[in-house]
Amino acid sequence: MSAEALRAAEAKMRADGQHEEAIRAFARAYERLEAGESGVIASEELEPATAVRSLDELPALDREAAARSLRRVAVVKLNGGLATTMGLRGPKSLIEVRDGMSFLQIIVSQTLALRERYGIGLPLLLMDSEATEAPTLAALDGYGALDADGLAPDFLQSMIPKLDAETLAPVEWPADPALEWCPPGHGDVYGALRRSGMLAALLERGYEYAMISNADNLGSAVDPRIAEFLISSGAPFVMEVVQGTEADRKGGHVARRRADGRLVLRESAQTPPEDADSFRDYRRWRYYNTNSLWVSLRALSELLDASAGVLELPLIVNRKTVDPRDSSSTPVVQLESAMGAAISSFEGATILLVPRTRFAPVKTTDDLLVLRSDAYRVGEGFAVEPVPSRVGELPYVELDPAYYKLMDAFEARFPGGPPSLVGASRFVVHGDVTFGAGVVVRGAVTVSAQDGAMRVQAGSVLEG
Repeated sequence: MSAEALRAAEAKMRADGQHEEAIRAFARAYERLEAGESGVIASEELEPATAVRSLDELPALDREAAARSLRRVAVVKLNGGLATTMGLRGPKSLIEVRDGMSFLQIIVSQTLALRERYGIGLPLLLMDSEATEAPTLAALDGYGALDADGLAPDFLQSMIPKLDAETLAPVEWPADPALEWCPPGHGDVYGALRRSGMLAALLERGYEYAMISNADNLGSAVDPRIAEFLISSGAPFVMEVVQGTEADRKGGHVARRRADGRLVLRESAQTPPEDADSFRDYRRWRYYNTNSLWVSLRALSELLDASAGVLELPLIVNRKTVDPRDSSSTPVVQLESAMGAAISSFEGATILLVPRTRFAPVKTTDDLLVLRSDAYRVGEGFAVEPVPSRVGELPYVELDPAYYKLMDAFEARFPGGPPSLVGASRFVVHGDVTFGAGVVVRGAVTVSAQDGAMRVQAGSVLEG
């Protein structure tokens, strides 16, 4: 049945017009799934990464030196997400973040500010999915000045069939056939750059490096010091990392493989059960992936040429339901890969320790509330950064998922905007609570709705 199921999946991809290299990549992942590949990495196979350079140690660059480095760089933002975990079916990058601006508007403004400051081209390229491309390009219509060197503003990641968890055949969902498909994770960015012709187009125009990061991480702005570090070091791949804290214990950490000395990214799903305690030891595994990567486009091109366009990354088996909003719908398997895992594919890859201010992903409405609050500001060049008093530690926010997980419910409970969190250390909400405008949170505060819904009046000051 499995060979027949794989053939059915490949035929479905061809009928949809997917590139043959994308089909080969999917088939290889399918075969690895069937072979029982787990991608498990035992702690005894690893040793901690050491002698890691820090962004703070890198020398400042004058305007001319910064421009010289940045002229060789393109920016790639991953923009395929629909924020389904927040209950949305539109591009996550179009969610309003601050001051009436969306993620996308801030990213575009940052790019244009850097171009003006340094007199450079700095292409901004979006890796879209079929679901995000049309609304994203419509949102970009007002930015004619964004064009760079005749490059298209985006390229498409591939789409692969969701697999019925029981049979591993392509799932069928007549109620909404679009839900039969999923992207293969952000590890697809490397193959998608090649398949779309974007990789060749960048190299032809003299762009030799790319910074790749998530559109929902506004802390990952282009820094010319990192560009210069990448170029001068000769490293083919640089991953920005942060120093681990207790909050990172479930995140992916970087270590060095004893067998060949290469750096690897280990996620929780790649850890054997007996190593669970070791995996959570953030003091030993000190460096954690931010998903902001800098890569040599020539090195990437050579690597993909040698593998016929299929960069084999550790397999992630994501188990969901075909309709993510309906837990009773058919269970499915999604075959994915993470782009950070490519660090082990590049000989000579390295990591760079960066401050937490460069790692501010918005994965939940908890994160969004902090970013919208007065604990952040939009600074020079549209840099989104914590206000000076909160640079060291941002407030911890935990909103009851039963009432705040989905965007429409979240917005309805903060109709007057976010509370002031600049003086808060901890803000936890249990139950159905609506907050009026101008609420101020100070210290550690827990708000609980004991009986039914509760409203915090406008202008209230909540102190722990």
